Amino acid sequence: MEIAIFTVTFFVAALLAGIMGFAVQRGATCTVAALEQLVVEGRWQRFLSILEASLWVMVGLFFAHAIGLSMTLPPGYRSGAFTIAGGAVLGLGAFVNRGCVFGSIARLGSGEWDYVATPIGFFAGCLLAHALAVDHSADSVAFVVPESRVSALIAVLLVFGLGWRVVLALMKREEHHRSSLRAHLHHAMTRRVWEPGAATVVIGIAFVGLFLLVGAWAYTDVLAELARGSRMSVLARIVLLVALFLGAFLGGWSAGLFRHVAFHPLGLLRCFSGGVLMGLGGGLIPGGNDGLLLIGMPLLWPYAWTAFAAMVVTILIAMRIQKSFAR
Repeated sequence: MEIAIFTVTFFVAALLAGIMGFAVQRGATCTVAALEQLVVEGRWQRFLSILEASLWVMVGLFFAHAIGLSMTLPPGYRSGAFTIAGGAVLGLGAFVNRGCVFGSIARLGSGEWDYVATPIGFFAGCLLAHALAVDHSADSVAFVVPESRVSALIAVLLVFGLGWRVVLALMKREEHHRSSLRAHLHHAMTRRVWEPGAATVVIGIAFVGLFLLVGAWAYTDVLAELARGSRMSVLARIVLLVALFLGAFLGGWSAGLFRHVAFHPLGLLRCFSGGVLMGLGGGLIPGGNDGLLLIGMPLLWPYAWTAFAAMVVTILIAMRIQKSFAR
């Protein structure tokens, strides 16, 4: 749908995009970093937190549908060989880049300027996929909300999500009761790194707000649409993209994480190459890992879960191979 820029609605949408960027940077939200924690430390915390973002988006979208809010749900796609191959290429690109598309935002927000090349490379990868005539229009499938199960699904997800948050709150009650609410909020906003769970809750809620205001929006989808020559709401989508990155920069600066890391030829080449692979993989699926996590997986599309699984397996294999060579 066309997006009107000079409206209060769009201003709120841009603010939510900025909040998403802020949370991504503060939470160091990245699939590669999450899997690295799993391989090196044997801990699932970051990975489960990333999946939790999908859970919160799912809760928000089904709840909005249940109460009758108007929204345009994007189509899904049938799973196939392209889905698995695209997920694998996307994972390889994230490994080469040393960060997924979320991780690249966080790195840029910390002043690692080599990661400017990642979205440029992603756009080039999307152009490559378009040149290879990868067309998914025949595989698209309209989304149908399972009406009879909506209420039960919402109840289960809300109980799970809120129950999880209550458990975490109880585990930290000693810390919380010693400080005032104002001091605690100030600490949460200014500390260098947020807990992954807190960051993904903010990302999920902000994305649902964006979805309701301007439709399904993922920054890799903007690059993919530009590569395909789409001109629908180009300026508005670019403004939202800029707001996302500005939020990440604000997150890095306000926490004292921002540091000027000068460009390096090898770093630029690595990020550009990783971006190209991620863009090509996204074209094969279709969708980048932000679109999979925040759109496809919450809507329970099998192709999104299949592609994300292929991405995760590829990154884990690459990490194992790298570890073997390091030894």
